[in-house]
Amino acid sequence: MSVGIAGRLTTIGAVAVAAAALFASGAEAAVRQVRHYVALGDSFTSGPLIPLPRLNPLGCARSTENYPSLLNRRIRPARFTDISCGAADTTNMTQPQSVPLGRNPAQFSALTKDTDLVSVSIGGNDFSVFGDTIATCASLRPSDPGGAPCAKKFGDELSKRIGQTEGRVLAVLRGIRERAPKARVLVVGYPRIAPPSGTCPSTLPFATGDYPFLDGVEQQLNAALRRAAGVTGDTYVDTYGPSLGHDACQRRGVAWVNGQHTDLLAAASYHPFRTGMVGMADAVQRALTTRART
Repeated sequence: MSVGIAGRLTTIGAVAVAAAALFASGAEAAVRQVRHYVALGDSFTSGPLIPLPRLNPLGCARSTENYPSLLNRRIRPARFTDISCGAADTTNMTQPQSVPLGRNPAQFSALTKDTDLVSVSIGGNDFSVFGDTIATCASLRPSDPGGAPCAKKFGDELSKRIGQTEGRVLAVLRGIRERAPKARVLVVGYPRIAPPSGTCPSTLPFATGDYPFLDGVEQQLNAALRRAAGVTGDTYVDTYGPSLGHDACQRRGVAWVNGQHTDLLAAASYHPFRTGMVGMADAVQRALTTRART
């Protein structure tokens, strides 16, 4: 390669790098213009047992290292309100929630006319979709470890519950729009719990054939959230796809979600580790910067 050509290529490369940096900084600047970021959601947002907890109220198990808090430190809005709470469902958007040692206000109370960014992850607790799936699948494993006793028990019942949940989530999104008409709303999905293949019964104590069933329930719930976001024109943030290879069967530090054993210094059972919160924050930030670049 001649010196002249090399020099021109170096110049072109430098210009491209500079342009990319300017483009990225413009996107970051657009994100940093947020005046008021409000985080709504359940325990997959609040982050139970991820150190350190917020105390307002302690019973919400709201971590200072959950994905909204991580995102807050990255984009630095003028004001940040995290009102997410463990065990919340869609009714707790408009109704206060009683928790141990306190009471969490209706989550919509955090929204104002000046709120311009909202993240919401809700629906897993409605009609006990997650709770019943986890509890029932675990309890039925001894009866048929190699089969799919949980799938046989539920049939299409959980699909029907998720269909009802979709309507509730749609009402939540419309309620956000009424209270914060200027807000960009990010509907954050749930990261994967079960692996795409294989089993780990010491971590996820389910029958072999119920792993695909558990995974299918989660995919259906995420699809419901995506459809609701599509109806209202809001942004669905996929965390299921990015969590491939980070399911609960993976080793600590790789897994985004804990298995059956609660760790008082890391995560509640079947809930995200800080690792998962970082991954979720990354997904939400990508959604923001993609919009800014567009």
